[in-house]
Amino acid sequence: MIFITYRFLIQYNIRALTLFPFIIVGNKSDLEDKVLVNHEKIHIRQQLELLILPFYVWYLVDFIFQYYKYKNKHEAYRNIIFEREAYQNEKQLDYLETRKLWGFLKRTSIIS
Repeated sequence: MIFITYRFLIQYNIRALTLFPFIIVGNKSDLEDKVLVNHEKIHIRQQLELLILPFYVWYLVDFIFQYYKYKNKHEAYRNIIFEREAYQNEKQLDYLETRKLWGFLKRTSIIS
C-alpha cells in the first residue's frame, strides 16, 4: 500500500479514501491516526479479496441500495457492507491478523 496526502479531500469533509493500492489522506497528520489507517487497511484487504474492480461495483450498488432504503447519504454510506466491517473493527488494531477470508459477509443479513 502507498500513502498519499491530498488536501483536496478536506473540502469534501473526507479524511481518507482507499483506491488500491493507495490510501489517500487529507492531512499528513492523519497518517498517525492508527484507527483511521486500520480502517483503510481493512478496505485494502476487501479490495484484494474481490480482485479490486468488483469491489467498487459492489460498493456502488450497495450504496445505491442503502440510499434507497435510508433516503440519507450518510446513513447509506455507514451501512455499506464494507464500511460496516471497517467501522466495527477499526479500533481492533490486530483485526487483519485474525480476520477470515471475505469477513465483510458477516455484515449482511443474508449470511450470519
